[in-house]
Amino acid sequence: MTADRSKTGVIFNIQKYSVNDGPGIRSTVFFKGCPLRCRWCSNPESQEIKEEILWSEKSCLRCQHCVKNCPVSAISLNNNRIHIDKNKCTLCGNCYSECPAHSLEKAGRKVCVQEVITDVLRDLPFYEESGGGITLSGGEVFMQHEFAMELLKAAREEGLHTCIETTGSCSTDIFNELLTYVDFLLIDMKHYDSENHRLFTGMDNNQIIKNIADAIISGKNMLIRIPVIPGFNDSLDDALHFTEKLHSVGADRCQLLPFHQFGENKYNQLNRAYDYTDVNALHREELEEYINIFRENGIEAFF
Repeated sequence: MTADRSKTGVIFNIQKYSVNDGPGIRSTVFFKGCPLRCRWCSNPESQEIKEEILWSEKSCLRCQHCVKNCPVSAISLNNNRIHIDKNKCTLCGNCYSECPAHSLEKAGRKVCVQEVITDVLRDLPFYEESGGGITLSGGEVFMQHEFAMELLKAAREEGLHTCIETTGSCSTDIFNELLTYVDFLLIDMKHYDSENHRLFTGMDNNQIIKNIADAIISGKNMLIRIPVIPGFNDSLDDALHFTEKLHSVGADRCQLLPFHQFGENKYNQLNRAYDYTDVNALHREELEEYINIFRENGIEAFF
């Protein structure tokens, strides 16, 4: 069945020349919407499926032009900060299109499959030379699985290598259906313990672990990624338990992703609290003992 290229979805970025989201050089399409609320999330603007307005505190002139020109009075200046009432905002665009300091911007846009494919195909020579292609990321791809499926179908029709980067938090049926159109799977294992996973992400990991195991059994070309997060899963005991969980699902390889602070400013732009403010990033040299636990227990681990 051919792809429905008129199918629409909401994305917040298409990152070109990516080399960390699958084999070769890729274009990564970032979907909005995620069922998890990871305390350390580096893309908080991806969590809500709808479009949002970001505010830059540093560049804002506090001129209140946006306040005066909002047709629904959704914007206010309180304690020297711009606040946008999401319940009132209609995303008309007056605020960010007329801001003299360009301190407001929209996160997210509605696109159709063909728009994305046309954009991605502009870099076809890079994919052909490097063995790259298109990667769907997020947010969580499975939150918009129908759009994702048509996009993957269209990519296959164009001869593109397809990859998704996912938390794996979706039903078995939807997971397996979408994987039919995926050449390479990147999937997170954030914790080995279901209750700890729920405390830090808002959901347990029972379905996620099942999906990982099913993908391995199916023979899918895939890579498990473990984000190493301070106070959540970064102890040597955690590393040992991860190796046990990986063996239990039939995995013998994983990539470790040390915690970073690239997304901290985005919480400020969204007027949201961030649980990891002032927490130091982790560096590879600090995790040598941690990664050695994996290697000593039969897991090919790398950064």
